Amino acid sequence: MAVYFFYGDEDFNIELELETMRSKLNPDFLSMSFQTLDNPEYPELINALRTPPMMFGDMLIVINSDKYFSGNKNYFEEAELEDIEDALKNNPESLNVVFVVRLPRDENKKLDSRRKLYKILSKHNPKEFAAFKTYKTAEIAAWIKQRAKKKDLSLKDEAIELLIEQIGNNLRQFDGELDKLKLIAYPEKLITRKMVEDIAISNQDLFNITEMIMKNEKDKALLEFKKLTDRKHPLEILAAIQTMLRKWIIIKTKSSSCSPMELSKLTGQHEFVVKQSLAKLKNTKAADLVNLRQNLYEVECKIKSAEALDIVSEVEIALIR
Repeated sequence: MAVYFFYGDEDFNIELELETMRSKLNPDFLSMSFQTLDNPEYPELINALRTPPMMFGDMLIVINSDKYFSGNKNYFEEAELEDIEDALKNNPESLNVVFVVRLPRDENKKLDSRRKLYKILSKHNPKEFAAFKTYKTAEIAAWIKQRAKKKDLSLKDEAIELLIEQIGNNLRQFDGELDKLKLIAYPEKLITRKMVEDIAISNQDLFNITEMIMKNEKDKALLEFKKLTDRKHPLEILAAIQTMLRKWIIIKTKSSSCSPMELSKLTGQHEFVVKQSLAKLKNTKAADLVNLRQNLYEVECKIKSAEALDIVSEVEIALIR
């Protein structure tokens, strides 16, 4: 079979590629034909690479290799690298091996191509999975269309535009939203902008809540929160607010030293959304956003640990205290 080298900061596309490879294995022997190893030491790694042919068909071994490329020194000794190189050259026919390195998202980090391990692996089907730039909306739209097609869906252009405006370049979130839209549209297969509006927690919805809290209009904030609970679970709303607060804190603390395009890269949002947020947050203190996020984090932990008797009430208290 073959050896592969997958790396990049778009982990969701890496997952999809691995899932496609996994789906080709014999489902009756999946527990024996599929294996994942996390940064195995040399003895375990070389043993895996020299796995003998199996009676039940092809095998797939995924080797998460992040630690192999961290730090300033080579992870393996020179003799070990030679053994690894030899094992890869003589890969058993029934074995697929995939080395995977997931890079931190939006940090523009690259693998050190000077390392011998990189040079060895780059000879075996290397493929970079880079996150889409938020301003390259045509590429993101093409991905959404392709992913929707696999789910037997099609989207109107205005529906795609709204999804990108609200989500940015988070492919995992796009995939989750497409699953929700499929349920809403059934038995139809065409997704409209109205359907997206019906399921989405928009930036404006979230801003309304936080803006009212900052203005000490807590009764209005709770009213807005209750409106959202009619179509979203409180934890889902909480997660969305947390995500937005993280992005707002970045915008507030970095706006003096970063351009809107740079902030777009840091937050994973479309530049248009960043500019909107900058204007809306003009009179909001970063410290207030940090305190609110901490309150929401504490209640989220309480809910997930089953300590909250009334989830809605717990979130409401966190929003206004």
